[in-house]
Amino acid sequence: MSNSPKAMNLRFPDPGQRAAIEAAARKEGVSLQEYILSAAYARATAVEEAFLKAFRGSMAFSGEAFAAEPSVVDPTAEQRDAERQARREVEPDAQGHAA
Repeated sequence: MSNSPKAMNLRFPDPGQRAAIEAAARKEGVSLQEYILSAAYARATAVEEAFLKAFRGSMAFSGEAFAAEPSVVDPTAEQRDAERQARREVEPDAQGHAA
């Protein structure tokens, strides 16, 4: 097995696109492959950063919700009792409704 790296198979359906990328690579002083790989890495890194930024925002929002005072988030015992009573009044009683 050879230790030499295999060349990437670069196919461009648009010859103008290939020419533009080759010119950009020459301007940067790198090979076409290196230019394309660097651009792909930069794009992947940008996507990762956008994801991490959104994730950090989500974590901060969740953290604030969990750090809130219980009285702000949790219903009081009276509220829970009122909800149970309302549910009993709205939901039909299972007994007496059997066919």
